[in-house]
Amino acid sequence: MTTIDLGPAVSGERRETRRRAGRLSYYVAGEGPPVLLIHSINAAASAYEMRPLHERLSTHRRVYTVDLPGYGFSDRSARPYDIRLFTNAVLDMADVIREAHGPRAFDAVALSLSCEFLARAAREVPDAFASLAFVTPTGFSKGSHRKREAPETPMRVPGMRSFLNAPWGRPLYRALTSERSIRYFLQRTFGRKDVPEDLVAYDWRTAHQPGAERAPFAFLSGSLFARDVRVLYEDLTLPIYVLHGTKGDFKDFSEANWAIARRNWLFSAFDTGALVHFEKPDEFLGAYQRFLGDVAGIRAAAS
Repeated sequence: MTTIDLGPAVSGERRETRRRAGRLSYYVAGEGPPVLLIHSINAAASAYEMRPLHERLSTHRRVYTVDLPGYGFSDRSARPYDIRLFTNAVLDMADVIREAHGPRAFDAVALSLSCEFLARAAREVPDAFASLAFVTPTGFSKGSHRKREAPETPMRVPGMRSFLNAPWGRPLYRALTSERSIRYFLQRTFGRKDVPEDLVAYDWRTAHQPGAERAPFAFLSGSLFARDVRVLYEDLTLPIYVLHGTKGDFKDFSEANWAIARRNWLFSAFDTGALVHFEKPDEFLGAYQRFLGDVAGIRAAAS
């Protein structure tokens, strides 16, 4: 397969670290208190999904934006892609940030399914995080109250992994990541026909790298979705801000009432699709900064 030039997803310096999750690529930009940005998991994900927030926050924060395992410039080798690998990637980035800035807790923002990995990392190393922001997180849709099984139990679809690993798996992935397919899935994510063409273009390029299908196949087989997500979220006591859209395929927050009732959780709904920060970046940033300004108050109220 001919390698497509990927190019940087965001501004700043691209660096790499090798730790528990293998070789991780991440971008560093700006000066000020550190903040970690974590993209979602899908067929064509990358740090580019956090670009609007990365560019705005880097004007006054030291921003670390990671390519998760199997995506962007990070290691895409043949290995198990599971919940622990992605949680370890968040823990690796926490180590990177704390080594550079000292042991002081920092803020972190994750998108969609990656909110579960961030939540798991925060539960394991709670003193590393000052606050969490979840952008259209998984784990609040209908039926999520039943997800109370053993830690890291995956929601595997029987037979799906074998199906994807068959000879037709790679051609199927290429069909799923054609420009037309990428635009279609983004339209469902945004809940409208017009989607950012720059996002379509970068998604296509990152999905045409060697080994690009490996992490997405784990995602499609259900191996990255956890059956303990309700317990995971309930265990969190630090300030958490959920910013989510009301359009598109990922608007079901029908089982969020338990979290809304807790003093350490704050929810804001936007008239957008799942990628709130792409559609209303300034409004998103304003809301997020107000949350950060009240973190101390939220901690006090929740204690």
